[in-house]
Amino acid sequence: MNPPKEIRVIVLGLIRDGDRIFLSEGYDPVKQETFYRALGGGVDFGETSYDALKREFQEELEAELTNIKYLGCIENLFIYNGQPGHEIIQLYQCDFVDPKFYQLDQIEFLEGEHKGTALWLDIDQCKSGELRIVPEQFLDYLSSPHEGTTPRSLHQSD
Repeated sequence: MNPPKEIRVIVLGLIRDGDRIFLSEGYDPVKQETFYRALGGGVDFGETSYDALKREFQEELEAELTNIKYLGCIENLFIYNGQPGHEIIQLYQCDFVDPKFYQLDQIEFLEGEHKGTALWLDIDQCKSGELRIVPEQFLDYLSSPHEGTTPRSLHQSD
């Protein structure tokens, strides 16, 4: 978690496979709620968000990306584990180079000392609200793969 009153710049990769999307699973112990978000991580000083995206997927999944396309920027104000957070998210659409990632139902990964799970989820379950996706504005980018989108809003989500 970020130190209080700091804005964190992160990059996330939206990876689709037909009617599925690749997301990591998270859990907020205070809200006792499971949520899902795209994989990625922090952008280091002096690093472009494009390079950070490639680095994060390499570090966490040992995966190379291709067809990387910038989608937009999301400002995310949220509460996690009882603490306020503020992120500026650079969002990219991308694909895995290695087709094996599309054949796996889920993948365990390490992010520092934290063990995570990334899995393929049905896009309709995400859009319907059956599964909680964060930030909520991410849903604006889940239209057809080749259809352009304009985000609804930049409102706070928690």
